[in-house]
Amino acid sequence: LFRGLVFFCILILSIPTIIVVGASFTTANIVSFPPEGFTLNWYGKVALAQDFRQAFIRSLIVSAICVCISVPVGTLAGLALSRYKLRFANALQIYLLLPFTIPLISSGIGMMLLFGEWHALGNLWPIGLALAVINLPFIIWSVASSAGALDRDIELAASSCGAGRFETFWFVTLPGVMPGVITGGLLMFVLAMTEFIVSMLLTDARTVTLPVLVYNSLRSIITPDLAAVSSIFVVIALLAVWLLDRLVGLEIFLKSK
Repeated sequence: LFRGLVFFCILILSIPTIIVVGASFTTANIVSFPPEGFTLNWYGKVALAQDFRQAFIRSLIVSAICVCISVPVGTLAGLALSRYKLRFANALQIYLLLPFTIPLISSGIGMMLLFGEWHALGNLWPIGLALAVINLPFIIWSVASSAGALDRDIELAASSCGAGRFETFWFVTLPGVMPGVITGGLLMFVLAMTEFIVSMLLTDARTVTLPVLVYNSLRSIITPDLAAVSSIFVVIALLAVWLLDRLVGLEIFLKSK
């Protein structure tokens, strides 16, 4: 019974992805599943479409900004949360629950009003900054989990051998929590790459990202090229999982969660 329930859950979670990927190979002019024939023309159309290429590049830039902000901040915050008794520890714990308690639409509206007051809308960096702030708890959790599993005696041994605080941090602590840093960084990249609600509120015609462009295209007609774009997101997620397995190991990643 348990195996049957697990198989059923995996099947239900996999069916939408299978349908979208399969529909991207159809020879019909509209999305259909099972696909009518087999062709890669829709992927070629997406690759040649200037609007999709530009939106994809913008999404990559937004994800890079998000990672560059969240990795150092999340790493230091995760270490502080796991090592020190902080005055506002309870407030930080509440903040770590925000991604699950506050709807993204509310966070997006707040960010839109804030950046609107700063006259920063129309640029890519506010989108990356907003996604870093909203999703920061994920990398904090990941680093804090790795820091909790790190043997403190190794750091004490480094200190007793004459290493200063910076040397101990750079050569002992940071390599020790690197699995959590890599896990959190890849997770932040994927979340920023695929985020739609917040991006929709912070973008305009000059800064539209790929998820927003897909949504705008869906409002007219659902064509197989949109299924091809969705398949690209699936490939990005699979690449992230592959990198996790190669760099960290999926067992360590699952334990950190």
